[in-house]
Amino acid sequence: MAQDNAAFCGVPEGVPTGVPAEAKPPPAPPQAPKRRPWGAGGGGAGRKRQRYVEKDGKCNVQHGNVRETYRYLTDIFTTLVDLKWRFSLLIFILAYALTWLFFGLIWWVIAYSRGDLEHLGDHSWTPCVNNLNGFVSAFLFSIETETTIGYGHRVITDTCPEGIVLLLLQAILGSMVNAFMVGCMFVKISQPNKRAETLVFSSHAVVSLRDDRLCLMFRVGDLRDSHIVEASIRAKLIQSKQTQEGEFIPLDQTDLSVGFETGDDRLFLVSPLIISHEIDERSPFWDVSRGQLERDDFEIVVILEGMVEATGMTCQARSSYLADEVLWGHRFTPLLSLEEGFYEVDYGGFHHTVPVPTPACSARQLAAAAARRDAHLYWSIPSRLDEAAAAGGEGDPEMSPRESNGTLASPESR
Repeated sequence: MAQDNAAFCGVPEGVPTGVPAEAKPPPAPPQAPKRRPWGAGGGGAGRKRQRYVEKDGKCNVQHGNVRETYRYLTDIFTTLVDLKWRFSLLIFILAYALTWLFFGLIWWVIAYSRGDLEHLGDHSWTPCVNNLNGFVSAFLFSIETETTIGYGHRVITDTCPEGIVLLLLQAILGSMVNAFMVGCMFVKISQPNKRAETLVFSSHAVVSLRDDRLCLMFRVGDLRDSHIVEASIRAKLIQSKQTQEGEFIPLDQTDLSVGFETGDDRLFLVSPLIISHEIDERSPFWDVSRGQLERDDFEIVVILEGMVEATGMTCQARSSYLADEVLWGHRFTPLLSLEEGFYEVDYGGFHHTVPVPTPACSARQLAAAAARRDAHLYWSIPSRLDEAAAAGGEGDPEMSPRESNGTLASPESR
């Protein structure tokens, strides 16, 4: 069995699939063979492969020539939340400072137009706002009104109807500004983006045999003691393709099954897990051998989603693997050990892999070799009985008719 497989795929004796116990293991393959720079997929020689998603999860896509910029203003809240912190803080400060200045200016204009500034020492004069003697005091009164501080030194009187209307407008508008800006800052602070920093992915993906099947595997882990609830994993293959009609798709996305049909994509992420994609006839890697993998240009994007246990907000962590970050014939080292009363995870070896004997052929060729091997085993028993029947003669009294036809006879038939 192992010999047929080795002869077909170019695999030395010692492959784990059907290896006899007395077979000697082959020498370990070299660690992480060197790959050529990206160039076969359209890039120039020596050009580095451009990532679609960075290792830290940031999408390497920039939107240019956006003509309908007004759409950002229709959802101003999300626009402010998505801004960088320095711009958010600048807008936060300007929103309050400008409203204070605007209403302070109006309070000063009212006092100036009524003549309150000309009767500062006249106790028989009733101003619109007591103790308002200039623009600075009008600005301070605006701050006290909008923030409801109420020091009591400057206060509006009942002989100023325009001041009462302005007071109502500033109180309403100030409440709206407070609700909008404080809500925006709260959402920005409580965003679960930083939670993704403690969700780690292995630096490399590996291809090796698992239960006699070629599998593409990578490892995920959570560094925090608080868990990700309802965690799920997805994987996408990003690769350029050309359709049968001649249409070129530069970044075509293909799903890589990581257990959606069986529910294995739902993770209980308490300790690091190895996520496996079985390379079968539905996999885009069905015809990919080790040699072709070293020449291909593609990117595998992995997405881990779940709810943060502490806040209940949805968190998403992303990473990616280029073709030269997929190690053929490697396996991840174990991390979990049983200590006295608990399990311990050694994250020091989270990214470590070890070489293992793995066929260099594609999964299709491996399956074809296994099918021929099974067919050979199926027909070997009848052929040997036919040879025995020919040697013994058709009239041999020791052989029943069923045995002479090349089939096994049961004890009852003899």
